[in-house]
Amino acid sequence: MVKMKNTILITDLNNESLLELSHSMGLSLNIEEMIRLRNYFRYLGREPTDVELQAMGQAWSEHCCYKSSKLYLKRYFENLKTENTILQMEDDAGVMGLDQDYAYVLKMETHNHPSAVEPYGGAATGVGGILRDILCMGAQPVAVLDSLYFGTDFEDKPEDRLTTRFVIENVVGGIRDYGNRVGIPTVSGSVNFHEGFTGSPLVNAGCLGIARRDEICRSRVGGIDEILILAGGRTGRDGIHGVNFASRVQESGDKDRNRAVQLGNPIIKEPLIHAVLEANSKKLISGMKDLGGGGLSSSAGEMCLAGNCGGEIHLDRIITKEKGMKPWEIWISESQERMLLSVKKENLKEIQDIFNSWDVETSVIGNSVSGKNMKLIYEDEIVMDLPLQFLTSGPIYARPFKTRKEGVKIYPFPVEKEDYLERIKEVISSPNVCARFNIVRQYDHTVRGNTIVKPFTGTPNSETHSDGNVIKVIDEGRKGLVLTAGCNVNATVVDAYNGTINTLSEAVRNIICSGGKPDSVVDSLSFGNPENPAVLGQFVDSLKAISDFCKEMHLPVVAGNVSFYNNYRGTDIPPSPNIMMVGIIDDVKDCITTEFKTPGNLIVLIGSSNYDLSGSVYMKSIGYPSHGFEKTNVQELRLIKENVQKCISNKLIVSAHDVSSGGLISTILEMCFGYELGASIDLSYISNSRTYNKLFAEGGNRIVAEVSPDNIQKLTKMLGDIRVEIMGKVLDSRTIDVSDSGRLLFNEDILSFKTLWEKGLDNII
Repeated sequence: MVKMKNTILITDLNNESLLELSHSMGLSLNIEEMIRLRNYFRYLGREPTDVELQAMGQAWSEHCCYKSSKLYLKRYFENLKTENTILQMEDDAGVMGLDQDYAYVLKMETHNHPSAVEPYGGAATGVGGILRDILCMGAQPVAVLDSLYFGTDFEDKPEDRLTTRFVIENVVGGIRDYGNRVGIPTVSGSVNFHEGFTGSPLVNAGCLGIARRDEICRSRVGGIDEILILAGGRTGRDGIHGVNFASRVQESGDKDRNRAVQLGNPIIKEPLIHAVLEANSKKLISGMKDLGGGGLSSSAGEMCLAGNCGGEIHLDRIITKEKGMKPWEIWISESQERMLLSVKKENLKEIQDIFNSWDVETSVIGNSVSGKNMKLIYEDEIVMDLPLQFLTSGPIYARPFKTRKEGVKIYPFPVEKEDYLERIKEVISSPNVCARFNIVRQYDHTVRGNTIVKPFTGTPNSETHSDGNVIKVIDEGRKGLVLTAGCNVNATVVDAYNGTINTLSEAVRNIICSGGKPDSVVDSLSFGNPENPAVLGQFVDSLKAISDFCKEMHLPVVAGNVSFYNNYRGTDIPPSPNIMMVGIIDDVKDCITTEFKTPGNLIVLIGSSNYDLSGSVYMKSIGYPSHGFEKTNVQELRLIKENVQKCISNKLIVSAHDVSSGGLISTILEMCFGYELGASIDLSYISNSRTYNKLFAEGGNRIVAEVSPDNIQKLTKMLGDIRVEIMGKVLDSRTIDVSDSGRLLFNEDILSFKTLWEKGLDNII
């Protein structure tokens, strides 16, 4: 047999010993995968080194090779692109055309497992990682988004895990401090609370960037004999086995828990961004990739393989944070703020001068070579020599799954009491409906000066929520991008397919209600244990929903990620297909916002619903079970997308807000809050459903719009076959009165609702 340094005896091990080896080395590979490795090295006629086994553990982790999801992603997402799509599912982020000179780059990723262990660092490095995903495409990051999911045990003080209050405050703190310090605005996102996230929070970080079309960089080497440069932060023992840890169910006492979390440093990231963009603008970089999950092991291998080359890397040339790091630790470390650059020899000196001018460390660690092997050298000895094809092949599983069967529709029919005020106040102050001031006001959403529509809108100290957030992205023009992100977990937990469709519908309506045209989709899919057929069935249902919806709406899915094994003590999280959607607005002056603006204007309901209460906040508040979620009419939504946008561009709609969490009454109240204008509402003609269904149902494609009486006929004509109902008018007072079928339900000062809405999170954050 060929002898290499630090070999591990594996070729003669039995199955029990193989599993013990996987556990002791932190590989997180199952018995079938370990047998495959054993047989491969038997074929080579030698034992593997510790570096080679650790590299295989990284490369074959769920996080890196998508072994449980790849089959279904390919089935449902292949060719979901449009004529405006530049790069889809190819590199670290998606790329869409903006105009003839510019493109926008977008991505959203999860950082769930690290955030459950160390919430501050996990969330901070989630932001740091997504910034690098955008940067490595040659784009300037311009906006950060976050979608967060927490448990509801706010008063519990468990002895064996972090409290939910602690997790919330530190996740928000990590996002706040990283984004604020690196100088990128956090402009959009969502926060969701559900008991299913207790002990297993979700942290989704998204980013949007802008690049000139001719400066888009690819995640591949430019050819044979290019220089490989590691730039940015130093390599340390933080983030060891990060992807392995994220690819299994969490267990208390897991020895990898603490060192699996990376340490972020935004003070290094800011000059690193400048240095990379300057070098890229001078065409000095052939290819580039950030070091995220899997570290150098993942990035170097993927870059070389994508460039149809092999690689030769000297691990002892890498600058480390501490002495005595083992070769395998250097190779798989996920330390933050690092970028891998591929450059031509003649550009090396100029590249180094640029990074030195920004006080960013670089090290020449190797080069691309002919062939298809990755060879690692440490102190003049070969410690790894493996074919990249084998490293990146990874298993693909067709695990059994059980999707939800459509059965007899069960409509909830709780007893109605005439306690309308109490129920509305309970819903409007609940964690999933109330204001997010406590969180969002910690973020700097105005840095760089390009945020046109902020997270809140209205008069100072009297704001209400925006639907979408608008960024002006090109200095010399007025074109803008509209951002939104989130997931309706109350809906997906009872029906993954229809709940996912509803999530996508809400995203489309958020962009429409801001004056934009939906243009691209990124999914960030978090689910429980894929070895559970019911969980994998939820995943497949969500994929099918995204595929069906985007085909009908002519929207591309350009990037995404999958996070499995989000499970705490045997309990899987609710299915959480988080959707980031970006729209284009040709002139940011045409933005509209959610608050009512002019007394005497009509309040109009656009779109339809069957007014089913299933999956609503109201149903959870009264403890009544939900058995399904309303099907969304995607064909109707396509008409709404086309025609409501025409109405807005023709100045027929003054303000708009989509109906979502909390139902119709919450939507109307939030529109009242921004300028503290009241409303007179009659629910009689919007549906023949019961009053509570009209107030609190959350399904359908509904938008509440403010329209001048002079324009109502033009509006209804332009909307054509789309259902339009006049519900009332805006009042020049702070009073809201709501009636139904000739009966006054209540007449109240809106401040009695607004105070509860604003303070809903005060006892949590």
